[in-house]
Amino acid sequence: MDRVEAKAYRWLVLAAATSAQATASFALLGLAALAGFLQRDFKLSAAETGLLITASYAAPLFSLLFVGDLLDRKSERLIIGIGAAILFAGLVLAAASSSYAVLLGWLVVAGLGYSATQPGGSKSVSAWFRGDRLGLAMGVRQAGLPLGGAVAAAILPAMAAAWSWRAAFVVGAAAALGGGLAFALIYRPPAGEAAVASRRPSLSWPVVASLLRESWMRNAMVAGLALVSAQYGILTWLMLYLRDYAHIALTRGALFLSLAQAAGTVGRVALAAWSDRAPAARFRLLSLSMIAVAAGIVVLIVVPPWTPEPALALLAAWLGFFGLGWYGPWVAYVAEVAPADKVGLTLGTAMALNQLGIIAAPPLLGLVHDLAGGYAALWSCLVAVLAVAYAATTLRAAVRSAGDRSDLPRPR
Repeated sequence: MDRVEAKAYRWLVLAAATSAQATASFALLGLAALAGFLQRDFKLSAAETGLLITASYAAPLFSLLFVGDLLDRKSERLIIGIGAAILFAGLVLAAASSSYAVLLGWLVVAGLGYSATQPGGSKSVSAWFRGDRLGLAMGVRQAGLPLGGAVAAAILPAMAAAWSWRAAFVVGAAAALGGGLAFALIYRPPAGEAAVASRRPSLSWPVVASLLRESWMRNAMVAGLALVSAQYGILTWLMLYLRDYAHIALTRGALFLSLAQAAGTVGRVALAAWSDRAPAARFRLLSLSMIAVAAGIVVLIVVPPWTPEPALALLAAWLGFFGLGWYGPWVAYVAEVAPADKVGLTLGTAMALNQLGIIAAPPLLGLVHDLAGGYAALWSCLVAVLAVAYAATTLRAAVRSAGDRSDLPRPR
């Protein structure tokens, strides 16, 4: 296709990648919105409830590295299409589960399918927008995650209340399959992408280790782990906190969670687009997000249970804007600094490391809640994690010499 056609087609690619992300997130983030129903039906503790979220994100911890490597060698459309089919199968079988243990097992399978969506969509957008509105495009694409979660929080609890959580699972599975197959039908790589991939070295520990030694990668790891732990802490526990502390019913609390994810959708686009102003701005926005999320959680700790709902809604929007919005500039930052022949592997490695926070945060925070008997200790742990990450990245960078720019994106 000629230059004009390519300019137009890349926006279709962005729409397809965003749709695939939104539908996959609708399915998987819907678990957080349904946590209260699962907790009730299976009579789960807080730690067991958190483990439900962990199960769905356990497989990507091990599979993302290999998915990222495959993306540098094979078509994104093939990998995302297969991933959507696996996600569909895992959720449908999870809906038929008769025990908590079986449910956990099928959620692991669903997570395996989901692991293709994140790096696959990010790499496709990076390929078409690299060097030209990358932050904006990546922010729009990453907005699919909280957008899907917001829609799930708005409608899946109502479905679960009217029918059952099993029916809600099937609805989410169908949406994920449709989004993934649509992307597979639409996407084509830009000219020259296959040639770059053919020169790429084989996956090996030295190749991965060389990425991990980069200072920008270490900064991305620390900031990403802290912020993703906060993100999934908020997604998992906000509804339950509002139910137990502020006595707000689950179906009404789902509206607050939906509001937070809608604000996160706006945040991913706004923060990522803002980061296009200068490469260094991408990481500075991550530092700002750590401060903003920690401040919002502190407010959440100190507000009394009779706080008016409009004030709680404003707080939920603040936590969503920064607590979910950070991911847009983070992915743009990682994609921009990645070596041209290792974009998929770099994204897969960074996202795999993020899975540690996604997997550990919900059950560990649930355990803290069970041991402490309340939510203050749970939220305080997240504030502490964010403070340590801020000190390890931003404050460390501040004491470097002015001429040291190794933590910023390198020009290609």
